[in-house]
Amino acid sequence: MARPLPAMATEALPHPPHRLPVLGDVLSADAARPAQRLAELAGFLGPIYETKIFNRHLTVVSGPAAYTELGDEKRFGKHVGFAFAASREFLGDALPTAYSDEPNWARAHNILMPAFTLSAMRGYHDIMLDTVGELITHWDALADGDTTVDVHTDTSKLTLEAIGRIGFGYHFDSFTRSEPDPFAVAVARMFAYIGRAGFRIPVHWLENAVHGKDIRQNARDVDYVRHVVDDIIRERRGHPEGRPDDLLALMLSTADPESGERLDDENVRNQVISFLSAGHETTSGTLSFALHLLATHPEIADRARAEISSLWPVDAAPEPVFGDVHKLRYVRRIVDETLRLWPIAPGYFREPKQDTTLGGHVVRKGQALLALTLRVQRDPVWGPNPLAFDPDRFLPDRARTRPVGIYKPFGTGMRSCIGRQLALHESTLALALILHRYELDPVPGYQLEVAEEFTLKPVGLRLGLRRR
Repeated sequence: MARPLPAMATEALPHPPHRLPVLGDVLSADAARPAQRLAELAGFLGPIYETKIFNRHLTVVSGPAAYTELGDEKRFGKHVGFAFAASREFLGDALPTAYSDEPNWARAHNILMPAFTLSAMRGYHDIMLDTVGELITHWDALADGDTTVDVHTDTSKLTLEAIGRIGFGYHFDSFTRSEPDPFAVAVARMFAYIGRAGFRIPVHWLENAVHGKDIRQNARDVDYVRHVVDDIIRERRGHPEGRPDDLLALMLSTADPESGERLDDENVRNQVISFLSAGHETTSGTLSFALHLLATHPEIADRARAEISSLWPVDAAPEPVFGDVHKLRYVRRIVDETLRLWPIAPGYFREPKQDTTLGGHVVRKGQALLALTLRVQRDPVWGPNPLAFDPDRFLPDRARTRPVGIYKPFGTGMRSCIGRQLALHESTLALALILHRYELDPVPGYQLEVAEEFTLKPVGLRLGLRRR
């Protein structure tokens, strides 16, 4: 379902310098790192400003007070922003891309919510343990030599295996295959493609002329991914007996408790594809950034190991049970602080439900507003030196001194990330097992560079590993 372009603000807001006719603010933008560039622009344009590329207007909200206002569910709701709107070309009304008034959003949310509660994590714990074990076996073959590990490639394999097995009983065999699974490659390429949606040329023939090769590749990827998932659904429908009790089974066999309606196969397919991407991209990025931060802050890694060793002695193979993860309070604070500095989703889109004001500025119903989490979570409101890596920011006493509503790495309200508990449990468990097994050595001279392909991820991050 196509929706009109978002409304424009009706009063002047600050905007980047050197705005051009038709092209807008392309001279101030950075297609390779759009969110990071928006955060930089906020440094001199202020807590609320406007930017536009071609005919796409966006109001950027980067101050804590206005950011907190956007969390008011009575006044603001989810806006299906540019990349998410582009994703509808192949995800339709899946959970992340649906408009809030589309029936399938409520149906899928009601059906799937029980599968993502904290208590539901107990059923996924052993799968996570198996997949982390496969990562460690892979790294053991490389540790203590001169070889460094490609961190983000391997954490992506880990998290894709976990969501594939937890969600759909699908094994990618990432750590044993000589070549990447073609399905995984196609999914990754699709989401990299839509990550560039904000810079699409709004003239169809010109966009085809400039990016025709990428457009054609994306069409092939979409056809292939849909074909694979449709085959999985048909096979499961035809042979439901003996199949795992997973997310796919839940979607195929459960009716919405409110409406009594079930999801059709097309929507189930869309949900599967969105979970396979969002369910691994977010967690793999979190783990990669956390490992970089721990390698460059060995005193914090040592403190985490002291906590881990109190549960699993260093001279024995750990056998973590579900309840152990909740005892890893310092490791969990490391995860929280990593997500503060590097929220994998660097912002989320909101829109006014009616004409209103925001930070003293008029904003119109349906207007595209970007809550720039990446900037707000580095604001001085977090205390002295907000750019420093300090997991103790999340001690309860310190957390109570901060304004409410400024830490939202998973979005806000009913449209926040449904898989939050899954991501946090998996990240905490994986970090603890990696720190229990290895000392982390940064590569001399490496400077963190962050890519943006729908989510944030480190570029070229490699670490040396030494078995403990």
